[in-house]
Amino acid sequence: MFSRARQVDRVVLDPEERYNHAKSWNSYYKVDTTPDAIVYPKSTEEVVAIVKICERYKVPIIPFGGNTSIEGHLASPRGGVSIDMNLMKGIKELHIKDMDVVVEPGIGWIELNEFLKPFGLFFPLDPGPGASIGGMCATRCSGSLAVRYGTMRDNVISLKVVLASGDVVKTASRARKSAAGYDLTRLIIGSGGTLGVITEVTLRLQKIPEASVVAMCNFPSVKDAADVAIATMHSGIQVSRVELLDEVQIKAINLANGKHYPEQPTLMFELIGTEAYSLEQALQVKKIAEEHHASDFVFADTAKEKEDLWKMRKEALWACTTLRPEAEFMVTDVCVPLSRLAECIYTSKVLLDASPLICTIVSHAGDGNFHTIILLDPQSEEELKEAHRLADEMVKIALAMEGTCTGEHGVGVGKLKFLEEELGQEALMTMGKIKRTLDPNNIMNPGKTVPPEFCY
Repeated sequence: MFSRARQVDRVVLDPEERYNHAKSWNSYYKVDTTPDAIVYPKSTEEVVAIVKICERYKVPIIPFGGNTSIEGHLASPRGGVSIDMNLMKGIKELHIKDMDVVVEPGIGWIELNEFLKPFGLFFPLDPGPGASIGGMCATRCSGSLAVRYGTMRDNVISLKVVLASGDVVKTASRARKSAAGYDLTRLIIGSGGTLGVITEVTLRLQKIPEASVVAMCNFPSVKDAADVAIATMHSGIQVSRVELLDEVQIKAINLANGKHYPEQPTLMFELIGTEAYSLEQALQVKKIAEEHHASDFVFADTAKEKEDLWKMRKEALWACTTLRPEAEFMVTDVCVPLSRLAECIYTSKVLLDASPLICTIVSHAGDGNFHTIILLDPQSEEELKEAHRLADEMVKIALAMEGTCTGEHGVGVGKLKFLEEELGQEALMTMGKIKRTLDPNNIMNPGKTVPPEFCY
């Protein structure tokens, strides 16, 4: 298989490419080692052949997708083979009446939704631009629409996975629900490539809403904004998005897009349904917001205005370059029970504002999840140390509030050190037993997701 692949440049040994496959462009983890080779399979059968060779010679495997992961998922501490899935982007089956689709792992969620749009369907998860479906499964990601549609674990029906032995497992049927045996689908989702290589995904789809109302408003503090998000969820209003951006992030958006939004903590809402229903719900949100000191409550009137508004939100990370053009980003996330969100964001905001580094907050406020973007010079040991301190302190704040060290970025290597405190030794020992059983030679993305001391 390798000899055939090499003839069409599907085995790559170039040092620069190997470096790029060891580190996502927006990951803040240093690359000390790179994979020894990159292989581009085109089918499940080719993945099986690659895995069997690696298992025979105990060569590590690192699955590679959209290169947007943040927590060091692509690091290759023992070298090995990077299996790049970007030639596996096919849409294999679309079942319009069943509202599901079978895809290969390399396709991006944006590409998939462009294909689905003429059929009146869409896949509702919307992480960062560039994310691939396989990587989204591996990290158990979500995005701004998770408050209405759930996370990746709620929207994947079935997977096809190549295990370390080379065996191919189909985790479930296409039925919308099943009580048949262990839930292997959700075992693989979030495993970060440590249990197998995903080669096929069956996804649950949604109808494109008839109408939507998009609105935004400002607040004197992030706590006020978070309180409104919580109150909105408690009211029973079915928002599809409720996003919080602090005043630093709004400043970045203004600079990047030539806008003049008030530089205050801001909430962005989207409500969907019929036109009349969406507007009625939006007016209820407006009333709640005004009870919590909101100002400048405005609606996006046209489809283009709505699209532009969410595009700016999606590009918030890139907008931060305007605040410090020479800087790079350290991005982290935590998630807490909804009732603790306002307190967690406020406490974290005090911590971040006291730092000499520029930091912004962006939150999926409807489900208790928020991100911090920390701008730093990676060549400065002092700034790197400070950025790590801030990220670690945020996690400690979240864990003290019965939250999690990662709401949607995944563990990778970056959050390994917090898992014992969050989950306990018994849970990690159980995970270690699963890892040893399915991957006895520790070739599947070693050193990620579960602390190695609990595995081998």
